[in-house]
Amino acid sequence: MLLPSIAERQVPGYQGAFLLRRDIHGEVAFATIMQFDSLEVRPRPTRGREGTEVDRPVDEFIVYRNLMSSRRSGPAITVDVLEVKRGERQVLPGVSLEVPPGQVTGLLGPSGCGKSTIMRAIVGVQIVAAGHVMVLGAPAGSAALRRRVGYVTQAPSVYADLTVRENLQYFARVLGVTGDRVDAVMTAVELTRHADSVTGNLSGGERSRCSLAVALLGEPELLVLDEPTVGLDPVLRNQLWETFHAQARTGTTILMSTHVMDEAERCDRLILMRDGRIVAQGTPRELLERTGSDTFEAAFLALAEGVAA
Repeated sequence: MLLPSIAERQVPGYQGAFLLRRDIHGEVAFATIMQFDSLEVRPRPTRGREGTEVDRPVDEFIVYRNLMSSRRSGPAITVDVLEVKRGERQVLPGVSLEVPPGQVTGLLGPSGCGKSTIMRAIVGVQIVAAGHVMVLGAPAGSAALRRRVGYVTQAPSVYADLTVRENLQYFARVLGVTGDRVDAVMTAVELTRHADSVTGNLSGGERSRCSLAVALLGEPELLVLDEPTVGLDPVLRNQLWETFHAQARTGTTILMSTHVMDEAERCDRLILMRDGRIVAQGTPRELLERTGSDTFEAAFLALAEGVAA
């Protein structure tokens, strides 16, 4: 059984708290950034028991805050000459990029090109060799960002032996949000009819949606989503994209990775990657016009071949 624990981790560029999931052998399965103001550990819910609700500001304030954040001068994320090494291998050889506020930015590239590594650096859980990452005006991983950044990993970060509702109630208690927010995020990701289903019995796509719902609970200013639509059917993908753009309209900045080329046109802005390097950055229209291509797959290939040459 996987059990939650809170821990401070002192690594370069990271000062925040994050939730560690350990397996039965004590090995860390994955880590999910949480939006904590403190390191108070609350009891894990038992089946059938309701968590105590905590008062929180009304949603109108969250929307106002995110809209003001989206109107800040300068980018929401700045990555400057970022280098990451694993052993002797250089994964990122000095990457630089910017993500504008209040938009959906797609990090597009083939599997293994370094997308997840960049995202880990942005949320502050990646040890870096060199470079700087600024997020919402603060160094990546700093305590000031705990309640402002939501992160969804590729692996579902929910408890398989709890129902969807119980998972959300547990994380809602950690974040200090009300039961109304639990219902709202279940509706947003189309999981209401599975609310009382044990998460371990759901499909992979449904578990991924549950993880996304957890990230939406705290209504963060920045959402970092690592391939959130992979493996989902076209109808559900379309629904999630509507959710992403609805969040962006409230001022939330969204950075999501994908290797699915037909999702490129749904983004407000694109960052194309290949072999740990940035191939191009710009709006979908700009990249198509730059290459004279009719499809984003053709545009990507033209830009990637140009860099390789």
